[in-house]
Amino acid sequence: MKLDIILQEPDFIIIYKPCGISVHKDCSDVGLTTLLAEQLGVPQVWLVHRLDKITSGLLILALNTESAAEFSRLFAEHKIQKTYLALSHQKPKKKQGLIIGDMKKARNGAWKLCQSKENPAITRFKSVSCEPNLRLFFLKPKTGKTHQLRVAMKSLGSPILGDDLYGKNTAEIIHKLDHSFVHLSRGRWQSQRSKNVVFCDRTYLHAARLEFEFHGEKFDIKAMPKEGEWWQRESVQNMILQGEM
Repeated sequence: MKLDIILQEPDFIIIYKPCGISVHKDCSDVGLTTLLAEQLGVPQVWLVHRLDKITSGLLILALNTESAAEFSRLFAEHKIQKTYLALSHQKPKKKQGLIIGDMKKARNGAWKLCQSKENPAITRFKSVSCEPNLRLFFLKPKTGKTHQLRVAMKSLGSPILGDDLYGKNTAEIIHKLDHSFVHLSRGRWQSQRSKNVVFCDRTYLHAARLEFEFHGEKFDIKAMPKEGEWWQRESVQNMILQGEM
């Protein structure tokens, strides 16, 4: 598998991580860092931040220990601004604002947002309607907690489309998006009106933008989502381009 390189500098590289690929070695799979090192023909690359397996988008990897240490410092000091895109079939409790709260482990590997704010997860967001029962969210995490954005979206009453851990059954979602869709097989749905076949084929969370300064040079890197039936809808594409990613 060849990974898409978005930007390559002497000290670091930014790639497009597809959804469904773990940044760590997953069971019998080869780890992403091993794949990239082989692709570049170098002994090693260094992971300086993470994306969940379900999340696609921009990922920074260092090409030496010095830059790995520098990026670790930048992330620790919150000097790298990240913007994510997400889709949901539910209207949020509020259209924009801040989501702040401590996070606590829940059942089945999930997390939940608490009202306490001792060491809170902080996420700024805004949302726009793409079409009936389909909303686009722009998410800017100010902290880097496990499942932070997925939990934040659930707390708004707008779980991410395709997120079976924090959301509803896919069958209910597809039917709500378009009542004409009927289930065919293996996640395939067909509209009785247009005969179009669609998939709820992923969790719709994408790391779309990275803004940071490295050794005195400013970087502002963007990447549109590539995988996913619902990302390709014209209404969604238009709102991404019109919005402030």
